[in-house]
Amino acid sequence: MALVNMRELLRKAREGGYAVGSFSAANMECIRGIIRAAEKCRSPVILQVAEIRLPYSPLSWIGPMMLAAAREATVPVAVHLDHGKTVAVIRQALEIGFTSVMCDGSDLPIDQNVALTGEVVRMAAETGAAVEAEVGRVGRGEDGSDVKEEIATLEDCLRMDAAGIDALAVGIGNAHGLYTRTPELHYEVLEGAAPRMQASLVLHGGSGLTDEQFSRVIGLGIRKVNIATDVFRAASMAAGGSDIFRSIEAATEAVSNVAAGYMKRFGSTERV
Repeated sequence: MALVNMRELLRKAREGGYAVGSFSAANMECIRGIIRAAEKCRSPVILQVAEIRLPYSPLSWIGPMMLAAAREATVPVAVHLDHGKTVAVIRQALEIGFTSVMCDGSDLPIDQNVALTGEVVRMAAETGAAVEAEVGRVGRGEDGSDVKEEIATLEDCLRMDAAGIDALAVGIGNAHGLYTRTPELHYEVLEGAAPRMQASLVLHGGSGLTDEQFSRVIGLGIRKVNIATDVFRAASMAAGGSDIFRSIEAATEAVSNVAAGYMKRFGSTERV
C-alpha cells in the first residue's frame, strides 16, 4: 500500500472500469480528511496540490506532509502536482518525491503544448513519475479567474498521447469552481479518444457534476476525476469557534465525508 505511482492506480482503474478521485489539499486537515476517507472506503486515492495554490501552501512544506501521509496510509496513495505551469515548480515536485506531475500547457498553441509536455515527460522519466497533460481547455482557472473553455479535438488528443504521457485532461465543457448550471458535456470527445489512446483520460472540475454525468463519463473512459472546490468548501465551512483543535477535527471530518461520497460515486470503494 502506501505511496504509489499514479500510473499504477490508473492502470487498475482502467482494468476495473472505475475512476480514482484526485483530491486537492490546502492544509493538514484536507490531507488527513482525504486519507481518512480512502482508508474508510478501502479506496485508492490521489492527493494533489495545484501550482497556483502554492503562495498559500508552499510546496516545500505541504509536499513532504502529503508524502508522509501517503507513506503511512493503509491504502495506495499517489501524490500529484496539479496544473504545473512552470518547469521549475514541476522539477521541484519531482525532486521532493511526487509520484505524478501535471504539465499544463493548455494556454499554449498545440505545438508548443506538446513540446513542453515532451520536455516534462523526459524529466519525469528520471524519477519514474507519471505525467498528465491537458488539451482543449477546462473552463475557469483554478483560482476562479475567467478562462474560456475550449473543447478538445481528437487530433490534439492523439498528438499529446504520442508524447508518452500517462494521463490526459480533456476539455469537454467542464470547468473549475462552482457551476451556475449543469454543464453540457461533450461526450463525443471521450467516445472518440478513449479507444485510441494509451493514456488514461482525466476529468477536471468534478465538483458539482451529477451522478448521471459521472456514470456516463466513467463509462466512456474517464479514469481520474479532480475534486477541489468541494474539499475547500467543506474544510472552510466546518472550521470555526474558539477551540482550534475542535476546528481541526471538524474540518478533517467534513473533508472526509465529502471525499468518501465522491469515492462511492466513482466506483473506487472496496478496491483495496
